[in-house]
Amino acid sequence: MHFDDPYILKLVDAIREQYVLDWNSIHGIGHWARVWENGMRLAEETGANIEEVGYFALFHDACRLNDGRDSQHGKRGAELAAQWRNEFFVLNDEEFDLLYTACTYHTSGETEGDPTIQTCWDADRLDLGRVGITPVAHRLCTAVAKRAETIAWAINRACYSPDINQIAESWMGPVEYEN
Repeated sequence: MHFDDPYILKLVDAIREQYVLDWNSIHGIGHWARVWENGMRLAEETGANIEEVGYFALFHDACRLNDGRDSQHGKRGAELAAQWRNEFFVLNDEEFDLLYTACTYHTSGETEGDPTIQTCWDADRLDLGRVGITPVAHRLCTAVAKRAETIAWAINRACYSPDINQIAESWMGPVEYEN
C-alpha cells in the first residue's frame, strides 16, 4: 500500500468531500499523513497489516465535528469506512473488523489488543507532539513505539516533515503548515 496509489487518492477525495473541518487543522491532512507514516514505520516491526493501518490513518479522524472533545468521532469514522467498504477499498471481514475496532476505540486509552490495532493506536498517539504533548511509553501499546528513540523521532517531526508534505500534497495539492 502506497500513499499515492490511485485508489487511495480516490478515497482521499471522497473523504475530503464530506470532511467538515479545515484540512490544515490539528486533526487534518497533515495529521493523517503523519499517522500514515508512523503506522508504516511501526508495522515493519509489529507485523501489522499495512492496509488496515493505512485505512486507519485516513478514517480515524475523518468524521470529526470539531478539533476539541468529540467522543463519537472514531465511531463515525468507522461507520464511514463501513459505508465505503467495497466501493473505495476492499478488506475481508476479519481485516475490516480490526479497522472498525481501531477507529472506534482509538481515543479510549486502551493498550491491549491485536498487533494491527495496537499499531494503529500508537501511530495516532505518536503524533501528539503536534499539540505540544509528548507521548509517554505506558500509554503506548507496542514495544517499538515505547522506545525513547521512536518517541523522540515522532516529536521531532510532529509539526513539519518534508516527507509528510509529500504525502499530504499528493492527496490534496500544496499544503501550508503553521509551525
